[in-house]
Amino acid sequence: MYRTNTCGELRLSDTGKEVVLAGWVQRTRKMGGMTFVDLRDRYGITQLVFNEADDKTLCDEANRLGREYCIQVKGMVSERESKNPKIATGDIELLAKELNVLSPALTPPFTIEDNTDGGDDIRMKYRYLDLRRTAVRKNMELRHRMTIIIRNFLDSQNFIEVETPLLIGSTPEGARDFVVPSRMNPGQFYALPQSPQTLKQLLMVAGFDRYFQIAKCFRDEDLRADRQPEFTQIDCEMSFVDQDDVINLFEELCRRLFKEIRGVELPKLEQMTWYEAMKRFGSDKPDLRFGMEFVELKAAFAGKGSFSVFDDAAYIGGICVPGCAGYSRKQLDELTDFVKRPQVGAKGLVYIKYNADGTVKSSIDKFYSEAELKEIKAVMGANDGDLVLILSGDNANKTRVQLCSLRLEMGDRLGLRDKNVFKCLWIVDFPLFEWSEEEQRLMATHHPFTMPNPDDVPLLDAHPEQVRAKAYDFVCNGIEVGGGSLRIHDTQLQERMFEVLGFTKERAEAQFGFLMNAFKYGAPPHAGLAFGLDRFVSILAGLDSIRDCIAFPKNNSGRDVMLDAPGELDVKQLEELQIKLDLKA
Repeated sequence: MYRTNTCGELRLSDTGKEVVLAGWVQRTRKMGGMTFVDLRDRYGITQLVFNEADDKTLCDEANRLGREYCIQVKGMVSERESKNPKIATGDIELLAKELNVLSPALTPPFTIEDNTDGGDDIRMKYRYLDLRRTAVRKNMELRHRMTIIIRNFLDSQNFIEVETPLLIGSTPEGARDFVVPSRMNPGQFYALPQSPQTLKQLLMVAGFDRYFQIAKCFRDEDLRADRQPEFTQIDCEMSFVDQDDVINLFEELCRRLFKEIRGVELPKLEQMTWYEAMKRFGSDKPDLRFGMEFVELKAAFAGKGSFSVFDDAAYIGGICVPGCAGYSRKQLDELTDFVKRPQVGAKGLVYIKYNADGTVKSSIDKFYSEAELKEIKAVMGANDGDLVLILSGDNANKTRVQLCSLRLEMGDRLGLRDKNVFKCLWIVDFPLFEWSEEEQRLMATHHPFTMPNPDDVPLLDAHPEQVRAKAYDFVCNGIEVGGGSLRIHDTQLQERMFEVLGFTKERAEAQFGFLMNAFKYGAPPHAGLAFGLDRFVSILAGLDSIRDCIAFPKNNSGRDVMLDAPGELDVKQLEELQIKLDLKA
């Protein structure tokens, strides 16, 4: 055997045993006539001791070891004189008798330590080395534990795991598809699935009652910290259920994950409507770890002062930042610059400082009297020492979204977004449709198969923008972790949905005819939900980016710098596919 034990399992009870270990050299230290080597594998670190007095040749061999050499060592387990309480094997060491270099190593381009000296780019290029670091490996181990818990839970609830194809037809409604040319069908293309949506609905028609899959999904979108071109969903679908059935079951799954992974007891979760979330927090994924809820101030400022910006605004909203009346002019200018960034898009920021001595200082105090500003203090629920920040605009929801960015910025500045605190809730009653500026038409907020609220079906033709969806999102700490909906299982209602979305009968038939036809053979009422596994892992691991819990992620340009992908095809491959490139300059 290459090893009898791992580098993380030997203890004082093993003293006197002869064992064989194998792993990588973490570091070496020479002290007098002795050489100490820290040997690492995925299970831990064991200190090896080479004594020149016992075997000079062997000690000389140990002195030639470099970082990340892969070696095998045979020796005797001994109690350490100078114990190391920071590692599990810190009470023992291995007195080496034999050394076998399995594979020498070049000097790595960065240190294989938790606090490495390697930047993101170099670590992504040498990701196989980065994965040796304990901090990164623990993320992968946590991901593994979560998938095991999820599979066991769903299996206990009679779900069956079914794999669905990765080569499917393109459905442009939604994000951009990744497309794959077909050599056997020249001029035609597969698409990689954005989700197994229609396939899992077909499994419900097929009578598979409860389905799940740890599914790979693909979306050709611009990237950010919580987005990758390929990602993993915990994809689920159920027949003969209503919204509460789905929410209750998957809330229980979340409760188990938080308990087993982080030791956190989730209470019964609040359900908040989309409208309420937007009104109170300017987001359909509100972060409830701190307050600073929005206060609408249009009525409070009406009939006061002569500030045209407020007088002409459709919406005025403010947040009260506790204890920040002492903010300097520089700090307030920084906040103004923040809200004016293109990513936020506000035109300016109004502040009111309710000083600890009872005085008031504001950027609009030449338009409003101190008495009038003190009336705003009461409306805001502010105290002496607090800072009120106000935004206004001619579009209420757009301004609320801007105010949300400011609220989150203040939460970060004040350290209120603690990664070890978890505040979860369900958002319900989403709009069924949303207006797309790019497409200049209504589009499905979630997807075209979402069930409209039965109470709102009469509004589909005349006022589709007012129709609510039977949809729900699971939100944790301001992040949408998962979501789903009741599905349309009636062919006629599905056809009406396509009409509202501007589909011709021919286009609907071409893209979704297979699903519409399936519904004609006795489709059950069904609903589903999908969690973003990468996001879920990153939240429970306390990470800033989902890249850190994916074994081989892409960078912000969608490139795999380790594999240097995507890359060019050679001429022969293009000829086989009957594809000619005409790249724009």
